Amino acid sequence: MSNITASMVKELREVSGAGMMDCKNALNENNGDMDAAVDWLRTKGLAKAAKKSGRVAAEGLVGVASKGTTGSVVEVNSETDFVARNEVFQTMVAKISTLASTISGSHDDLLAAEFPGAGKSVQDHVQEMVGTIGENMTVRRSQTLSVSEGIVASYVHSPVTEGLGKIGVLVALESSGDSEKLQALGKQLAMHVAATSPLAATADELDPEEVERERAVLIAEAKESGKPDEIIGKMVEGRIRKFYEEVVLESQVFVIDGETRVSKVLENAAGDIGGAVKLKGFVRFELGQGVDKGEEADFAAEVAAAVSGN
Repeated sequence: MSNITASMVKELREVSGAGMMDCKNALNENNGDMDAAVDWLRTKGLAKAAKKSGRVAAEGLVGVASKGTTGSVVEVNSETDFVARNEVFQTMVAKISTLASTISGSHDDLLAAEFPGAGKSVQDHVQEMVGTIGENMTVRRSQTLSVSEGIVASYVHSPVTEGLGKIGVLVALESSGDSEKLQALGKQLAMHVAATSPLAATADELDPEEVERERAVLIAEAKESGKPDEIIGKMVEGRIRKFYEEVVLESQVFVIDGETRVSKVLENAAGDIGGAVKLKGFVRFELGQGVDKGEEADFAAEVAAAVSGN
């Protein structure tokens, strides 16, 4: 048997798109012959991922999982919404989101973690599923929130099944008060976040570059009025305050009652919950957000090109 090196496995992965262990097995089965290994993978249906990897995956599902003081949210993309309705795909996303809540590390750590019951990493399992389902898929992003005391609440907007949908939210609340009442408040706040899409939990957490970008736009707009600089300065500061009220979660008007600031909602909740409530953070994932889809795929044209050999 030929000596199979890591570089050979890496090369075959790049060529075929198949998983690491599948590539290693293919090389072992074919005595290190790269071309024969590619053919072996193709006959096993494991090299389909390579043909699909160029397709933009902007559909799919967002999955959330939360329990007690920890919660996670993941986005797993597919090429079409049809695949997102596939029970096999849904089960895979649900297992990845649950696994993510146990991983105390980066997104790469999640991809490298063993997929439940598969005997291979999340990354390799997803690549194998690409070959099975026949569409490009990717675990695009993930995030976990946790608190030492309190709860992490979750919410999925318009779920296709439990914990899976197109918008997923986590809200972390720190408190020593009643956990059930805290969970109910957290669910309402998560619904609020889904609706308003804030940029930051508190004013201090708002990206300074975001503020300066908004300020520059407001200054340019105000100068169009022809008013004196001192008036322009007051106009801009007033609009910046309004900007904070629109994009900072604690400064937003709570959508549940339409009149109370979220910071006041937290303050008022302390008496009923039995302890001070502090917002420790939130995460909002919306399916396909920020994905450059490029030109829409014309599948009829693709088929015609394939038939003509172009």
